[in-house]
This record gives sequence, structure tokens and C-alpha cells, in this order.
Amino acid sequence: MKKYIYLLISNISLFIVFPLIRLISKSFYEKKILPYVLNLTCNSRPIDYQRKKVIPEASGKVLEIGIGPGSNLKHYDNQKVTSILGIDPSEELNQIAQKRAKKNNLNVEFLIESASSLSVESDSIDTVVSTYALCSIPEPQKTLHEIKRVLKDDGVFIFSEHGLSPNKRVSFIQNITDFFYPKIAGGCHTNRNIEQLISDSGFQFLDLNNIYLPGTQKFLGYNYWGKAKISS
Repeated sequence: MKKYIYLLISNISLFIVFPLIRLISKSFYEKKILPYVLNLTCNSRPIDYQRKKVIPEASGKVLEIGIGPGSNLKHYDNQKVTSILGIDPSEELNQIAQKRAKKNNLNVEFLIESASSLSVESDSIDTVVSTYALCSIPEPQKTLHEIKRVLKDDGVFIFSEHGLSPNKRVSFIQNITDFFYPKIAGGCHTNRNIEQLISDSGFQFLDLNNIYLPGTQKFLGYNYWGKAKISS
């Protein structure tokens, strides 16, 4: 029963309440409502469980793309990570992330910039992390090429992303809602083929998994996670 109530409230919020608030005042929605919504969503139990699967594998000098409110910070292994560079264009989310970095006693440097044009030195990063970021980055191909540029030859790209479902009914919903959903969800596109984006950008998968996240609307919850390296 709780699951159905949650899904009902979520759908009413996604398709009625949030679009209405944004229509009334775009600036109020994006400054006051959206950061709270993203922080709440990014820390939901199913998504946090996925983060636990991948983040502890990060090691050395880490670059996190779309660090947002810092939802991954509690999952890093302090014994394996020497430093973290967090990239995100949102100052509002960055303020939340800074508090989490202090709470978890992590050496994090934050850069407010676009992931598609990084100021990071080439061939300097041991691990690049991207969780629920490639869906909302305006130019994911450019971002993936930037990730490839900054990674060391033996570096690893760790990811957990949601995207295009192989189910035709679900993908149909993803495609028809794409005209408005990004506007209320911080630019999030639910219909990006994450596997294809990564492989087409010159990466070879070391590990790739897929699942519908439990307790989540299917059009939002088709999850890809794993590791990749630069193709030889």
C-alpha cells in the first residue's frame, strides 16, 4: 500500500504540481523548489543503494561529474581515495555538497563549471565518477570525451545512470514526456541510451548491469551501472 501511495503522490507532483509551480514562477521553482526536489530524489533509498554498489570502488585522484548535493560523498572509501574534484554548475546544490564534504571529512575541491568543458588537466585522473548526471548534462557526448581526455591510460570510469528502457511501452512514455520533463527536473532526460553513449565515446565496458529500480516509476527507473576504461 505504501508503494502505491508513494507512486500516486510522485505522479501528481511530477505531472501536475511541479509544472504548475514552474509555470507560475520559473525563477522561484528553479531556486527554491528544484534543489530541494533533486536533493530528496537523489537520496532516495533505491538510488542510494545503487550508489553503494559503485562508489566504494573509486580510488586515487577522483573526479566526480555532476556532484550535485554530494549524495555520493558518504560512500567513498577514505583509505582508497586521495582527493576528490567535484564538478557541478549549480551553486545551490554546491552549498549542500560542501556541508556533506565537511561532515564526511573528505578532501574535496569544488568547481562550478560545465562538465562538457573541464578545466582539469589531461591524463591526470585515476577514477571518474558519474551517477545520475549524464541524463541532465546538455551535451553528454562532449562530457564523455572530456572524461576520456582527463583519465589516465589505466584510469577507470565508474557510473550509475538511469536512461532508455529496452521495453517499447516504457521507452514510448520516456520519449513522449521528454518535451516537458527536463524542464521540471533540472534538465533530466529519461530517454538517453547510456550504454550506447558510453561505448560510442571510445570506452570499453569492464562491467555493465541493468535493472529497474524497485519502488520507482519505470520511465524513471531503468538503471545502468558498471565500469569502463578507455578503448585500446
